Order: sequence, then structure tokens, then C-alpha cells
Amino acid sequence: MNNINDLRIKTSGPLYQQIKDLILHKIGTGEWREGDRIPTEHALVEELKASRMTINRALRELTQEGVLARRQGSGTFVAPSKLESGLLEIRNIATEIAARGGDHSAELLSLLEIAVPAELEDLMVGQGDRLYHCLMLHSENGVPVELEERYVNPSLVPAFIEQDFSDETPSGFLIRTMPYSHADHRISADIPTDEQKRLLRLKEGEPVLTLERHTYAGEQMITTVRLYHPGSRFAFGGAFTADR
Repeated sequence: MNNINDLRIKTSGPLYQQIKDLILHKIGTGEWREGDRIPTEHALVEELKASRMTINRALRELTQEGVLARRQGSGTFVAPSKLESGLLEIRNIATEIAARGGDHSAELLSLLEIAVPAELEDLMVGQGDRLYHCLMLHSENGVPVELEERYVNPSLVPAFIEQDFSDETPSGFLIRTMPYSHADHRISADIPTDEQKRLLRLKEGEPVLTLERHTYAGEQMITTVRLYHPGSRFAFGGAFTADR
């Protein structure tokens, strides 16, 4: 258990909020790190001279906000931060991971030429009846964070099938070699398949967050990709600027 010597409440407002602010400060400064067990309710009551009800409310709210994780019989821990990915930009996951100081690795599971699946026929009207299909698992610091299922138009990117993607991700290759004009996307929380559960190491009952994106050059589809992420440790983020 972390040492609670010299815990002090220095902020204003309701006492439970002051306790929340104190805990957030200790996490923000790195004194309490992801996975650390924090002091027990009893220890906090004694140190902070607060009621058990007040301490419980502070811990309960921080748990609901995803800052803390409470494990039956083990205690309360600093929850791991959810990985955040840009929503409105087409990004290379290897670049994203490197930008936040992580180590990216990937496993190419499959790279084949296939007939156009029925669900993509409307997107491929007049563009041929074959697609390249790629399945790749991306990990950050050895932990799976994204399962990439990608379909690529051979008439626009014939060299895609020749890549081994050992030094460059499919996304990085496409961004570098095939300029796009526009894209559309959809995000959903889905029940994972057995394969997704296994590859992404999902917990029982954990959903996948799915980003499906279609990218175009004019009227022609370059690629369609479905990116599957563990729901408990991944989030999409974005920002916009008002048009004044």
C-alpha cells in the first residue's frame, strides 16, 4: 500500500471534492502511478480526519469516472489510462504510439487477394470484382490495442499485395503512396467474435470499439478498413475549431 504520510487537503469546496482533488493531484504528479494500490478507506479516514461516508463518496465517484479501479478483496488501485486515438484524422497507429512514448509492434495475420464481399459490392460498382484483404494485429508495449481488417482496391494500389509490412504499417504505406480526397467513417460498440476476443485478449463481456472507414480518391474507393479496439482500454478523441 502507498505511504500516506503528509497527506494534506489544500483545495476549497465540499470535503469529498477536496479529497478527490488530493487523489487526482497525487496521480497527476506521478506519486501514485497506474496500477498502484491506494490507501484503504480506513487509512484515509484516519489520516484526513474525514467520515467514512465522505471518503467512500470520493472514491466511488473517482471509480465511476475511470480514475480508480476497485477490486473485490484486493483494494482500490489507480486505473490505467485509456489509449486515445484521433477520430477525424486518418492516422498511422505506429506514429500515434511513438508520439505517446510507446513501443509499437505488429503481426501480419493475413494478406490475400479475394472476391469482393457482398457487403462491399455497392462501394465497388464499376471498379472490379477483386480486392486485397489484410488482417493485422497492432500492439503497444506488447499489449494488443488494435485489430486491423482492411480491404484495398487493386486497380488503385496494385503494389499493396507485394508488401510484407515488417517496417511499415498498411496505413502508413497508403498515406505515403496514395493521396485521398475524402473519407467517411462510423463508430460502434460491438459484441466481439471469438477471434477478436482471442487476439485482443478481451475480458468476458468486454465489447470492441469499431471504427469503420471508407477512403476515396474522387469517386473511387481506395480502401475500407475496420479497426477493432478493446473497449476497456481505448477511446476516440477529437477537437474542432468554430468557424467564426
